[in-house]
Parts: sequence; structure tokens; C-alpha cells
Amino acid sequence: MISSQILQSTIDELHAITRIDFSILDIEGNEVASTIPTDYVKPEAVVQFADSPADSQVVQNAHFFKVFDDKKLEYVLISKGSSEDAYMLGRVAVSQIQNLIIAYRERFDKNNFIQNLLLDNMLMVDIYNRARKLHIDTEVRRMVYVIETKYEKDSTAMEIVKGLFGNHTKDFITAVDEKSIILVQELREQDDYTQVEQTAKMLRDMLNSEAMSSVKIAYGTVAKEIRQVSRSYKEAKMALDVGKIFYMEKSIIAYNTLGIGRLIYQLPIPLCQMFMKEVFTEATPDSFDEETLTTISKFFENNLNVSETARQLYIHRNTLVYRLEKLQKSTGLDIRVFDDALTFKIAMMVVNYMKYMEKGI
Repeated sequence: MISSQILQSTIDELHAITRIDFSILDIEGNEVASTIPTDYVKPEAVVQFADSPADSQVVQNAHFFKVFDDKKLEYVLISKGSSEDAYMLGRVAVSQIQNLIIAYRERFDKNNFIQNLLLDNMLMVDIYNRARKLHIDTEVRRMVYVIETKYEKDSTAMEIVKGLFGNHTKDFITAVDEKSIILVQELREQDDYTQVEQTAKMLRDMLNSEAMSSVKIAYGTVAKEIRQVSRSYKEAKMALDVGKIFYMEKSIIAYNTLGIGRLIYQLPIPLCQMFMKEVFTEATPDSFDEETLTTISKFFENNLNVSETARQLYIHRNTLVYRLEKLQKSTGLDIRVFDDALTFKIAMMVVNYMKYMEKGI
């Protein structure tokens, strides 16, 4: 349903141009929008006109018109005055309002279509049939971004995204839960993941500055046709979850850069528990003190380079070697050796995953 504010704005503009006063009432005679008080019209007259077969007629020194929404009577428009000008301009107003109703209904229908498409709520044949009826191209490349806001139902963030992309008739902005905004963007042929990343950064910077809200943005892989949009959405959702577990420092997460984190995310918890018991007979990564965790993290950051890690930790090389040997004694893994380092890195990621899942249960 089109809002009364939109209808009021429309007849205000028409009144400013034509100097004719207009009123829009529902079929029971209640005022919806008007440029003047409607006490000059009796509600009974509106109801009687609505029940009549006529599309327009002169009543009480005013022209009455019926406004339809897909053959259903939605409003009665009144153009004040009985002159020919009042009649002609009333017809113009009816045409304008009916076009607005069609445009808003189509926007609603498109939003409903995109939501069902994202959630896999349609059969394949229905996807293409509805897309054709709504004049949505089925063969273009698209990208799905999921924008998670700090607060639920963040209307400011939604308005900013609509301001950036809402005027692009081929892009869609919607939501399927309380904390996320979904942007389905049509890509140009030359757009690659570099351009997609730039769009994500622009969104993040704009929302952080304008909405004063810390956001996380994730995106999937390119959907080459419309039926792949739901896959891209699922990938973006997974990227958002995986990012919270393994890449907390990142505000933009791409599905195709998740690496081993994506594999761990899909492991069942019992298998993770079995892996941890097999790798660590005594101490486990979640039992280490802060100093040990910092040492390990910095050692991995520097690609197992002992000298560079010692320099960045402001400790002597021998001190670092002592810490690593102590870690080897407690875990049985020498992270100076690539295979042991890889096992240890995976184990730390598995611990983070298990903790995250425990919180979610």
C-alpha cells in the first residue's frame, strides 16, 4: 500500500502547479490526503459514489473520480470545482496516482520476489516466470552483500544503503532478519572481485561515518544468472559467520578468501573433539597463558621466522627458542617445523570454532 505521505506530497505538487484543490479519501469517506479540509464533502456522498457504476461524476460542486489498484477500487479523488479545468486536472491527478500505485506495487512485488529467491522459497520454473513478469533480467551477473549492523532494525543504515543504491533500478536492497541488510547488485561485464571489494569498502566507510555504526560486510561469489543468487547469499552468510570465528579483526569478509576456516566451519563438533584429543594429550591451546598465545601468534605472522619474531616481541632470540621448546614439551608439537606448525594452527582454529558453537547453543 502506498503511504499517505506520498499521496499528500503528490497532490501538494499538483496543487502548486494547477491551483486546483484535491482530496483523496478511502472508499468509506475517510481523508487520506488533502490540500484543504474535506468538511465540504459528506462521507455518505463518497460511499454512495464508490458503490455506483460511474467512474466519475459531479457531486457537491466537485468532481469525484475513482482510483483503482489493479481493477480494485482503492481511493476516491476529489477535484474541487465543477469547471472543465477541474475535471481535466482531476483526470491527470487520477492518472498520476494510479501510476504511483503501480510503481509501488511493483517495487513491493520485486522485494518479495528477491526475498523468496534468497531464501530458496521458489521452484526453478517460478523463478524465471516471476522474473519475466517483473521485468528482471535473468542472465546478468550479480553479487550479494550481507551487511550486519550493530543494532537491530537499523533504519539509518538501511536508508544510507538505499540512498547509495536505491536509485539503481537493477539493484535490490532488502532484509530477511533483524540485524542484516542485503544488497543484490548487478555487475557490469568488466567488474571483477577487485571492484566488488571496493564497493564493500565504500559501503563500510559510509555506514561507519554516516550511521555511526560499526558494520561487518560479507559477500559471496558472482552469480552468473538469477538462480545462483541464493547460492551467493548463502556464501555471504557463511563468510559472515566464519569471519566472526577466525577473522574477528576483519570488517569485510569475502567467501573466496576464507581458506581453511571454511572447511573447519563445516566440521561436526564430535569430529573436532576427536581431533583435539588425538593431537593434544596434555595441554591444549585454550589452556595457554596470554604470553604463550602472543608468542605463537607472532611466530605464525612472521612465517616461522625466529629472528624476526624475537625482534618484534622485543626479546632475545634464545628467549624465544626457550619458549618454543617449552611449548613443544607440553604439546608434543615443534611449531618451528612446518608440519607441526600447520597442525597447531588448525588446532587453534578448531578451538575457536568449538567455543563459538558452544556460545551459539
